[in-house]
Amino acid sequence: MPTLSLQPTQVKVAESALSAGAQFVHTAEFHRWFAGVAGRMSMNVDRIALDRLTGWNRDVLTGNIGHRSGRFFTVEGLGVHFPGAPVADWTQPIVNQPEAGVLGILLKEFDGVLHCLMRVENEPGNRNGPQLSPTVRVRWSDYTRVRQGEAVPYLEHFRQASPHDVIADVRHFEQGSCFWRRSRKMIVEVTDDVGLLDGFCWLTLGQVHELLTVPDLVSMDARTVLSCVPFSGADLTGTFASGVGDGFRTSLIRSCNPAEGALYGTGDILRWITRARGQAGVRAQRIPLNEVRRWHQVDGRISHETGRFFDVVGVSVDDGDRGISGWTQPMIEPVGTGIVAFLVKQIDGVLHALVHARVEPGHADVVELAPTVQCIPENYDHLPARARPLFLDEVLGARLSQIRFDTILPEEGGCFYGARNRYLIVETDGDPGFGHPGFRWMTAHQLGELLHHSHYLNAQARSLSTCLHSLSTTWTALHV
Repeated sequence: MPTLSLQPTQVKVAESALSAGAQFVHTAEFHRWFAGVAGRMSMNVDRIALDRLTGWNRDVLTGNIGHRSGRFFTVEGLGVHFPGAPVADWTQPIVNQPEAGVLGILLKEFDGVLHCLMRVENEPGNRNGPQLSPTVRVRWSDYTRVRQGEAVPYLEHFRQASPHDVIADVRHFEQGSCFWRRSRKMIVEVTDDVGLLDGFCWLTLGQVHELLTVPDLVSMDARTVLSCVPFSGADLTGTFASGVGDGFRTSLIRSCNPAEGALYGTGDILRWITRARGQAGVRAQRIPLNEVRRWHQVDGRISHETGRFFDVVGVSVDDGDRGISGWTQPMIEPVGTGIVAFLVKQIDGVLHALVHARVEPGHADVVELAPTVQCIPENYDHLPARARPLFLDEVLGARLSQIRFDTILPEEGGCFYGARNRYLIVETDGDPGFGHPGFRWMTAHQLGELLHHSHYLNAQARSLSTCLHSLSTTWTALHV
């Protein structure tokens, strides 16, 4: 990808983050529009037993579950050896989706202000129905119409984009704990007229940031693409009206600025990541699903014998909005709601987030940067206290005055059924993480720099980075 000059874009991003929209001046107008669009959607999802899936076969030799077309994804087994972990060896099911997808957001100026083209979209795994999604969210099999669905709107703007119109173009892995999938994230700015189709809307970045506080509204795909938007604290500082910049927000704006001091240099961070990957000693190997230990198919689903972690379930979907008569598919259903949290701290007046070099077997390099805490707490109830995730108790025990962001947000709904996490940003007044080899303090700018390169931040950290940026740019007039 060619090197891009992002400075003019960063200025426009700052203005968009602090502006009302051309289509919706106030948030209430958007919510009325969204309710109308969502009310016209007609997706019905029913649980069914795995052996009632149509179009999916279970291999007689391996037990793997795959689509008869050979497309979409397969449910396979994974064997993991992780020396030094609370559980050093385990096997589990995993979703393997080798075909890459494209997630993209179009940007366009209206009255001199950048707007994001967003879409209302429903997926079978969405717990509370339609969500706000990127402009384009497509797998290759969707593009080639394996499901005989309709053509993908606006896809040509991404396939035919000229290099100087591409704001971001990077590949990332998705949830690495039980999902082997890579997708391409793109942000493209257009200047030509773009027709507005039903179910799409133009929102400023500030409006999207405001909507992040609404539970189950902004999709995981939208959040991860938005994490690639280039921010600069230098461009934000001069645009805030007087009286809205408290100490926390000022420190966060400084954290977005490359000129402000970071506790660790970017070179130190990169060397730390490389060491963590080299020292992890993790071996992850795909195995047949019927060789997975302690997982059993009972009552039409595959579950762990303890009832923890997740289940592999079957669903039947009827979605007339896609021009498809219906389909069935397996899905991953997490057991419980997860906690995804950054601890943040002002260090010499610059906000830093505590990141974790986390091992997840579904990632190509095994280790990617993750939030301070990322877990479903109930999964650790049967383990010794020393196995409990570091800093989890500090996050859960935080005072209300320490909590800067707290919203239940959805995860991917195409392969995950009802997956949700509680996303938190907690300002600590202690000194956690210092001297711990698995954690480092990083500024928002450093996180943003790594987001423009592949395979550094995991899906949860990318999503939480978008939430962090929203705290520096939320435009209070949107509440009017």
